[in-house]
Amino acid sequence: MKSSLMLLLLIIPGILAAAVEPLVTPQWVHDNRDNSALVLLDLQENQNYLRFHIPGSINTNYAQWRVEKKGQPKNMPPVPVLEKLIGSLGIDNNSHVVLIPLGASAGDMATAARVYWTFKVLGHDLVSILDGGLVGYAEKRVYPLEKGNNQLKAAKFTAKYRQQMNPDAEYVKTAINNGTQIVDNRTRAEYLGIYGAGGKQRPGRLPQALHLNYDWLTVNGSGKLHSADNLQRIYAASKVALSGDQINYCHTGNRAALGWFVSHEILGNHQAKLYDGSTQEWSANQTLPMEQPVKLSY
Repeated sequence: MKSSLMLLLLIIPGILAAAVEPLVTPQWVHDNRDNSALVLLDLQENQNYLRFHIPGSINTNYAQWRVEKKGQPKNMPPVPVLEKLIGSLGIDNNSHVVLIPLGASAGDMATAARVYWTFKVLGHDLVSILDGGLVGYAEKRVYPLEKGNNQLKAAKFTAKYRQQMNPDAEYVKTAINNGTQIVDNRTRAEYLGIYGAGGKQRPGRLPQALHLNYDWLTVNGSGKLHSADNLQRIYAASKVALSGDQINYCHTGNRAALGWFVSHEILGNHQAKLYDGSTQEWSANQTLPMEQPVKLSY
C-alpha cells in the first residue's frame, strides 16, 4: 500500500501538467478558485486590483518580470531573481498558476502571455491564462468580485531553466541563415519601417520576416482570443506556417509573446520560439542584418 502511494505521488505532477490547459474560461475559474493548489495571479495595476479582482487572487507588478539587460530594458530577469519573486508570491513548484490580465485589449493578453512564457522557460508547466481576462469574467455579472488585498505565505520555487526556449541574438541569426520562419508581431507601420524607436535602433525588420500583427489574434483587438479555426485562417492569410521552426519577435518581446503563445500553445507548433531581445536588441547591434524599408518614389 505504501509503495503504491509513493508511486502515485511521483506520477501526479506529470498528470497535473498534462491536464492543465493553456486557456481557461471564467466558469472554470469560478468552479475551481477554492482549490488549494490554484494560485490566481492578477496582472492589473495594483491600484485597480485593490478596487476589484476575482476573490482570492493575488497581485503582481508586471515591471518586476522584465529588467534591464546589457543596456536594453524589459528583458527576462536572471533565474535566481525570478525564483525569489515567484516564491515571494506564495507560488511553489506544485502550484497551478492562472494568470488574470485585465482583458480590455490584446495588449493585456500579450502581458499574460509574456508571464506565461516566463513560467514555461523556468520549467513550470502548471500555468494557464484566463481567456478574456477580468473583463470577460465580470461582463455577465454572474461571478463574484472582491476588493482589498490578498497575500499568500512565501513559498520556495525552484526553476528548471529551459535554455532552448530563450534564444539569443546569435541563435536567431543562425536560424535566419538556416531558413527558419521569422514572424514579426509588431504593427504594420513598424514592420514597414515607417515607424521606429529612434536613437541607435534602425527601422525595418529582421531578414525574411513575415508580418502577423499581434492584435489580429484577438477578437476585435479585445482580451479574448479567436477560436482555433479562426486563428488558423489568420495564419494562412499571413502565410505563417502552423508547424516547423519559427521565431516570434516584436520590439521588446511583449507583443510577440502573444504570437508565440498562439503558435506554441494553441495551435500546437512546439518548434515556435520567442526572441526576448527582439528589435530593441537586434536593431541596436550594427553587425546584425536588417531589411530596410523600401523607399517610396513619387
